[in-house]
Amino acid sequence: MTDILESMRRIFVPIHKEGYPFILIALFATIVLAWLWSPLGWIGTILTVWVCYFFRDPPRVTPMREGLVISPADGRVNLITTAVPPAELSLPPEPMTRISVFMNVFDCHVNRSPVTGRIEQILYTPGLFLNAEIDKASEDNERNALVIETAGTRIGVVQIAGLVARRIVSFVKVGDSLSTGERFGLIRFGSRLDIYVPMSAQVLVGLGQTAVAGETVLADLTANEPARQYRIG
Repeated sequence: MTDILESMRRIFVPIHKEGYPFILIALFATIVLAWLWSPLGWIGTILTVWVCYFFRDPPRVTPMREGLVISPADGRVNLITTAVPPAELSLPPEPMTRISVFMNVFDCHVNRSPVTGRIEQILYTPGLFLNAEIDKASEDNERNALVIETAGTRIGVVQIAGLVARRIVSFVKVGDSLSTGERFGLIRFGSRLDIYVPMSAQVLVGLGQTAVAGETVLADLTANEPARQYRIG
């Protein structure tokens, strides 16, 4: 019996508790639609399955070497550029390397800490709901910005709402200590994460690469990794 339960746990991906209200709403809507007309019930069923899938929260195996910056989000690396961090981060007004990970509505939206460190600052900024893929979204969209201090280095992590994302959820507060890969927030539905690291950090991902939250190494703050080349194909 124990083996059967363990097998079931491996098959069914855990669902984050933030998703329970939405799943219940989808289930209720499915029952109503099925009562009105049975084919509509199938549409509701598909919607309910998708909501369960959206709020999945699978376990991850996180690299723990000091200096590594791990992706805080599932999605596609859609921007690697040099930019002055947003003023709300209160970081020095000097260029930093910005790595952006875009999450579509089919990606897991639980966000994880890219480093081990202490949260120095959290600031929510209301804004627009432009397409999160475009560069302008970093300045104009609704967002939640965190500064994390790790081994004497301060990095910025910004949750950015997208076209259909209307809610940024934070699980942490200023002063909290986070381990690399620890959950710190969630965005509903479709959005982007910007990660600001010092210019001295070595970027270890390529544009267009698929990133996995809590597992994919984005950069090395100690620049000890050998140089890498990437091909998109």
